[in-house]
Amino acid sequence: MAFTGLRLSTKKDWQRQSQSESEDDDMVGRKDLMPIVMSQVGNHFVPLVITMVGLPARGKTVLADKIQQYLNWTNHKAKVFCVSSYRRKHIESYSSHDLFRKENSEAAEIRQLSAQEAQDDATKWLQDGGDVAILDGTHITQARRQAVYDHFYKIMGYKVLFIECVCDDEMLLEHNVKEVLQFSKDYRNMSSEKALDDFHHKIEHYMEQHEPMKPKTDGYSYIKYLNGGESLTVCRLNYPMQSEVLAFVSNFKPLSKTFYFSRHGESENNVLGRIGGDADLSVRGRTYAAALARYFNSDDRLEDLRVWTSELKRTHQTAQGIKAPIEHVPALNELYAGVCEGLSYEEMQCKFPQEFAWRDQDKLQYRYPWGESYIDIMTRLKPVLLQLEGEIDNLLIISHQAVLRCLLGYFLNKKHEELPYINVPLHIIIKLTINGYKCKMEVIKLNIECVDTYRIQPKNCSINRSADDALLTVPAHFENLTLWNHPPIVQL
Repeated sequence: MAFTGLRLSTKKDWQRQSQSESEDDDMVGRKDLMPIVMSQVGNHFVPLVITMVGLPARGKTVLADKIQQYLNWTNHKAKVFCVSSYRRKHIESYSSHDLFRKENSEAAEIRQLSAQEAQDDATKWLQDGGDVAILDGTHITQARRQAVYDHFYKIMGYKVLFIECVCDDEMLLEHNVKEVLQFSKDYRNMSSEKALDDFHHKIEHYMEQHEPMKPKTDGYSYIKYLNGGESLTVCRLNYPMQSEVLAFVSNFKPLSKTFYFSRHGESENNVLGRIGGDADLSVRGRTYAAALARYFNSDDRLEDLRVWTSELKRTHQTAQGIKAPIEHVPALNELYAGVCEGLSYEEMQCKFPQEFAWRDQDKLQYRYPWGESYIDIMTRLKPVLLQLEGEIDNLLIISHQAVLRCLLGYFLNKKHEELPYINVPLHIIIKLTINGYKCKMEVIKLNIECVDTYRIQPKNCSINRSADDALLTVPAHFENLTLWNHPPIVQL
């Protein structure tokens, strides 16, 4: 099923258009069939500095890291500058909470120096082309916040957004404290009892110096993030990038959650080595669907499991035996291959050798004629990701290779150029356990035989390459659907 939203043109679209002026009307690059072209403007006018504010264990670091992850995913250059990391460069071994006493002037100088170094590095990074710098620190005094604002807004001319994390929920605060003690380098060599006592004293020292923000009088662009997103207060957002940050923050809930991902069972097109289409499951694909249902319908199954599939029938058939609410989500549809839908790689090389070469040269940005690219998939998955970052837990997503590559790539912090080559085989379950900004991946194999659809990037991606070179890494597949009567085609 095609994705019908307006799209930005890519380099290959322009190349096809220029070629179409001299090509026959029945060629791929036909000019009168070119999509609407929208001029691409910059994503921002000036950089943005996000300044985290709040006492320890209020969720600042988790939120800062998740904002960075989401903004980088949405093609902005974002980076966190953690003040504590700079402090550890000056004090290699943390000994006690005395470091944070108000009257400890020597330690105060070190902490002030660390904050300044983070600010300086953030400035340099933005000057070198960054979009969003995130200062992860307490910034608990008005004087410190004003210094940040004066430097970045009044001197550098950048936009500044303060995000104050506040927590008065005792259970959430206790959870946050446990998470800090588990992951903080300061407490790596302390016993749990000593670390807990030390951290509580550290909080007390900060509370003695804490000056809550006053959004109505401070005059800053401001978001108050209360109790892990239970409620938000927003003041003076006047910049598109700030609104984009707000869209994420208003959806994000720092909860532990578990997601399961599976491709549909092996389809008839998978067996034949054909891309896209809306084929039924093969015999082995139906066997996998039954095994998947048994796995999730077992006695120890998740009572509150939910299932999302795409709109394509192979995912419906894969999910049909699972005893859980099922929702069909258009954004989870497979990458639409346009004029190449239903073709094998061999047929694509024969009919459109230049397109095949362009795809190998830049699989991330390549867009099939009248079809989609990985970038297009990433765009339509943004609402899905915002939902996944919310309160959803125990969710099984049954989708397709390209879509799952993008979803897994987001949670595993993969670079964009790595996404098209993440290996997501058929007939496995991938379990992600997310805790804060930590993500653990497990692979569950159900041992149902299937074809291998993974194709690595060939070494020769030239448009002048031979057919043999172009097809060198094409996975083996069958000539027809009578699997047991016809051996697989020898891999080229």
